Amino acid sequence: MKFFVDTADVGEIASLAETGLLDGVTTNPSLIAKSGRNFLEVVREIAEIVKGPVSAEVVAMDAPTMLREAEVLRKLARNICIKLPLTMEGLKACKALSDEGVMTNVTLCFSANQALLAAKAGATFVSPFIGRLDDISQDGMELIADIRLIYDNYDFKTEILAASVRHPVHVLAAAKIGADVATMPPAVIRALAGHPLTDKGLAGFAADWEKTGQTIL
Repeated sequence: MKFFVDTADVGEIASLAETGLLDGVTTNPSLIAKSGRNFLEVVREIAEIVKGPVSAEVVAMDAPTMLREAEVLRKLARNICIKLPLTMEGLKACKALSDEGVMTNVTLCFSANQALLAAKAGATFVSPFIGRLDDISQDGMELIADIRLIYDNYDFKTEILAASVRHPVHVLAAAKIGADVATMPPAVIRALAGHPLTDKGLAGFAADWEKTGQTIL
């Protein structure tokens, strides 16, 4: 499974990139707004830090304007992935960009039928929102499983990008089902490494080592 971080915090992205665990970045207008910085400037900086796909979202509602915005975003860096809404206009733009070989991420997916349309439009990634479905008492993982089945039935190349990931259990469940990518906040990525028995074991090793009075350096 690929790990993308869902943030516009350049410092957080740089820190996580140093681990070698980061395969890409997703952003959206809300995350950019929280940064308080210029949208194009932030996206350009992120694309310099991360070699993998960096999703930058259009804000237009009609396909022609989406394509004009995409043209601006594409010029920022070679690894920019154009993020488009899962609407008929967004799918039109997705098809046009995909035909040109441009990476696309079709976002705000909440049904398997929507995911099917995204794949038929040639999307590089489709982003089903797990957490937001859970919030309304629907099973986000059931959606991931349905999309995986449909894509495998027809050998679609669109990658399933599990989004709106709230905690490590979401990551584990999505990985078991076969999601290609999980995008998550920095805190969730860091939480994946945490376990109380690891902490306890390290504390024990440190205490025993101190008793020896030795040093390695």
